Amino acid sequence: MLTRAATLQEVPGRYEVVELELEDPRPGEIRVRMRAAGMCRSDNHFATGTQQVPILPIVGGHEGAGVVDALGPGVAGFAEGDHVVFSFLPMCGRCWFCAKGMQNLCQLGASIGTGARFTDPTSFRFSLDGRPVGQLAGLGVFSEYVTVHVESAIKIDASIPFDVACLTGCGVGTGWGAAVNSAQVRPGQVVIVMGVGGIGINAVQGAAHAGADVVIAVDPVEFKRESALRLGATHAFADIAEGADFARSVTNGQGADATIVTVGVLRGEHVGQGLDSVRKAGTCVVTGLGDSVVGAGDINLHQLTLYQKRLQGSLFGASSPSADIPAQLEMYRNGTIKLDELITTRYTLDQVAQGYDDMDAGRNLRGVVIFDS
Repeated sequence: MLTRAATLQEVPGRYEVVELELEDPRPGEIRVRMRAAGMCRSDNHFATGTQQVPILPIVGGHEGAGVVDALGPGVAGFAEGDHVVFSFLPMCGRCWFCAKGMQNLCQLGASIGTGARFTDPTSFRFSLDGRPVGQLAGLGVFSEYVTVHVESAIKIDASIPFDVACLTGCGVGTGWGAAVNSAQVRPGQVVIVMGVGGIGINAVQGAAHAGADVVIAVDPVEFKRESALRLGATHAFADIAEGADFARSVTNGQGADATIVTVGVLRGEHVGQGLDSVRKAGTCVVTGLGDSVVGAGDINLHQLTLYQKRLQGSLFGASSPSADIPAQLEMYRNGTIKLDELITTRYTLDQVAQGYDDMDAGRNLRGVVIFDS
C-alpha cells in the first residue's frame, strides 16, 4: 500500500512529506493506522546530525499511538481494531534484562539505530522508488500507516485519547522514571530538574509525585518555567547556578538530594553542573542526549570520590514499558499525572518541520502530530 510520511532525505535536513510504499506485515508484525505522534527532540537530533542517521531516507518519529489495521501470519495477542501505543524501545521478554524487569535495556534495543528490523539489518518495510527507507527506532511514526514488530507495541484501553497516549511511548516515562526510578526521589527531598521541556516537565511531575518537598525547575525559557510551576515545581530559575544556590539555601549549604539533567542538547558541562549541585551522597541523573561523538566532560572528580556522589545514566526512565505505560495511562485517568497539559500545539503531518522549528524556539513543551481520523 501507499502511505504519506515525513522523512529525512539528507542530514542536516528538514522533515519533508513524501509518498512511500509500505509492505504488508510479516510473521510477528502488525500494521497500524497512526492517529497521533509525539514530536520528541531526539528526532530532531537526527535531522541536525547530532545523532548519526543509519540510512537515508528515513521516516522520523518514535512516539506514536494508533489502531491495528492488519496482522501478520501467526500473530497472537492482537486483533484488528486494537488501540496501541508504541514503546520506542522493543521488549523481547526473554533476554537477561527483560527477565530481570529491566525492559528498557532489552537486547533488541541495540538494533533500533539501524532503521531496519531488529533481527535483520537488511530488512525494511518502507521503500521509495525501489530504495529501502528506514524507520526511526524501528517505528517511523510520522507516517499515516506503519508496519512494526509486536515487540514494540502495547495494547491500551480504547477510552484513552490518542494524543495523550502517544506521549507515554517516550517522553512521559523517560522523565517520570528519571525521578521515580533513577533518582529514587523520596518524601521530603530537594530535587533540581535541569531543563524542563518534554522530558524534564515529566521529571518535575515524577519528583512531586514521589513526595519531594522542594522541586526546582531550571530553564532559560520563561514559558517553560511557568509551565513547570503549574505541573509540580515549587520554584523556578533561569540557570543552574541560581537553582543550585537556592537548593543550598534550604539545605544548610549542602545542595540538592538529586539533580536530573534533561537539557535538550547535552554537553559535558551540564553533567558537571548537575553533579556539583547535589549534596554529599547525592545523585545526579543524566537522561539528555548530545553529540554521539563522545566529548570531554567537566566533572569534579574530587567531589565524586570524596563526597560519595552518584552519577546515574537513565534510559527511558529505567522503566519496563509493558507494565509502566498502562500504569501511567491509568494514573492519567485518575488525575495523578497530567498529560493533556503537556501538549502545547497540535500539527498536521505536513507541519512536522514547523513543529521542530517551534521546539527549537522554545514555544512547545510537546508538539503532537494529529492524523486524519
